Amino acid sequence: MKKLVLVLEAIKFEHTIFALPFALLGAFLAARGFPGWETTFWIIMAMIGARSAAMAFNRLADRFDDRLNPRTSDRALPRGLLSAPFVALFTMASSTLFIFSAWMLNELAFHLSPIALVIVLFYSYTKRFTSLSHLVLGLSIAIAPVGGWVAVRGEIHLDPFYVAAAVLFWVGGFDIIYACQDYDFDRKVGRYSWPSKWGIKTALRISALFHVLMMLLLIYAFLQFQLSWLSWMGLVLTGIGLIYEHSLVHPEDLSRLNAAFFTLNGIISVVLFVFVGLDLCLLE
Repeated sequence: MKKLVLVLEAIKFEHTIFALPFALLGAFLAARGFPGWETTFWIIMAMIGARSAAMAFNRLADRFDDRLNPRTSDRALPRGLLSAPFVALFTMASSTLFIFSAWMLNELAFHLSPIALVIVLFYSYTKRFTSLSHLVLGLSIAIAPVGGWVAVRGEIHLDPFYVAAAVLFWVGGFDIIYACQDYDFDRKVGRYSWPSKWGIKTALRISALFHVLMMLLLIYAFLQFQLSWLSWMGLVLTGIGLIYEHSLVHPEDLSRLNAAFFTLNGIISVVLFVFVGLDLCLLE
């Protein structure tokens, strides 16, 4: 149990909140309201499994870099508080939970689950060969709203892909901000990121552009789904949150980056889901 607690701390289990609201958003849009308790439960289980597997695998893949990076050297694996075999076992258990939850949802979700799992695990190696790793992470989480849609409808449709594209740029944008912390380390060991490739100032501008694209895609999606004023209010609050996030981070001052990354992005995803969810449940 102590090791399990250490693993949950290592993978920042509480940050499942980033992706979960978008999976539920896809489900609510597919159902045009609440999709039911059973479906919601298995979507939550699937998201917990997928995100936990992805983060645990990431810790395994990066354990040698983490040992050398001053920012990450105190993590459980580099310190020897957890063993690689135990984290690998946790990864397999989480992957099993994801696939089983998909099987409990419907046949299409089950058949697509291995593809989704490969994508979210593959991200962990992308910084070794491409600066597009930020967009690969975005793709990993962009699967969530499409997965939520498939969980309810049992079919693939174009509509949730507008939301998925918005999530891709949202995640890619804040991952670029997060990567600014490792600018010196990435350049030293040859890891790929846009801050290390273009510099922190340019990378932050690209991040801001990504978040503008996110807002434009959400506007288009809201129009496609014919959502009401309640959803649009949530979108306005999302925009305000993104503006505030970027105001916290400057090329010469990254001291408030953790607040920008962890707190605000969790709030943004929850706020957007709550307002759209209430719109679909109360005003339909």
